[in-house]
Amino acid sequence: MRSIVLFFLLCGGILFAEVFPTPATDFSPRKYTCHYTLEPMSIDGKLSETDWQKASWTENFVDIEGDLKPLPYLNTKVKLLYNDNGIYLAAELKEPHIWANLTQRDDVIFRDNDFEIFIDPNGDTHEYYELELNALGTLWDLFILKPYRDQHSPLNGWNMRDIAYGIDFDGTINDPSDIDRSWTIEMFLPFASLSEMAHMPIPPKEGDFWRINFSRVQWETEIKEGKYLKKANTPEHNWVWSPQGLVAMHYPERWGYLFFSNTDGDIRVTPEFAESEYLRDLLRQLYYKQKQYFMDHGHYAKKLKQLDPQFKKYKPVYIELSLETTSQSFLITQKYKSTGAVLHIREDGLIW
Repeated sequence: MRSIVLFFLLCGGILFAEVFPTPATDFSPRKYTCHYTLEPMSIDGKLSETDWQKASWTENFVDIEGDLKPLPYLNTKVKLLYNDNGIYLAAELKEPHIWANLTQRDDVIFRDNDFEIFIDPNGDTHEYYELELNALGTLWDLFILKPYRDQHSPLNGWNMRDIAYGIDFDGTINDPSDIDRSWTIEMFLPFASLSEMAHMPIPPKEGDFWRINFSRVQWETEIKEGKYLKKANTPEHNWVWSPQGLVAMHYPERWGYLFFSNTDGDIRVTPEFAESEYLRDLLRQLYYKQKQYFMDHGHYAKKLKQLDPQFKKYKPVYIELSLETTSQSFLITQKYKSTGAVLHIREDGLIW
């Protein structure tokens, strides 16, 4: 999906000022605990196995902008399990009119109604995975080096080895004469493929977490001559598990948290986890402001107070921030005063 760059016409002339796309909602990603399974799974979309029946569904999807837009008019939800070899994923998409047209692997699948998966194991916002699937089972899988905002560089020729998936219909596909109820996707994502650029232990250990999100692209259609056709000049709906706060999936810092647990019951998210992730968001907010400063001035700010004169009011007293800048680059460093531990973000959005 596409990032958005907004332009504002000034004084009726032809001069435009760019606005760097920034999430308009607070940082509050959703969380899901993925439990370990020993049960053999038939990847057929039916979810008949005992562990699938025990696994919890996520919350229903919301609009990609979160509370800024109404709730979707069709429900979507996901559940996950894992074993030593990979992740099992199931998605249920309520749908009265199931249709799809694209049949070639690596077609631009979101031109149909589709289901999408985004995975960034170590959460640095670079080197992540994207998969899209339509109701015909046509797959688009690609590897992303950097998000769109940071000179988006997809490797469209990358294919996930040994992926398996099946689709089950409660209804019929491409038949406008009836009313359908839903389609269900079941997938197996092998760790052997995900481990290549995970920069995390594979298989995950108890309590490890990855950044992940799921998206559903939904087009408005009409029936003409016995076929589904997309309505002209009508944009798609973008419904997601964890809201982004803007119409752009390629903001990995806004994806949800996938925890791994080999024990029964949900694990607890510790205060230390929440604190460290919110401090990452503090760095990300300064990154957004640096990008805007560059658009406004043609160079990056040399002092933090040029970005936000109020930042000291919300910066925890136990960390210190520093900024190094050249005309075309910057490095913001966050340091814990007590331990000396540091976290960095640079001009292409990489955080480490």
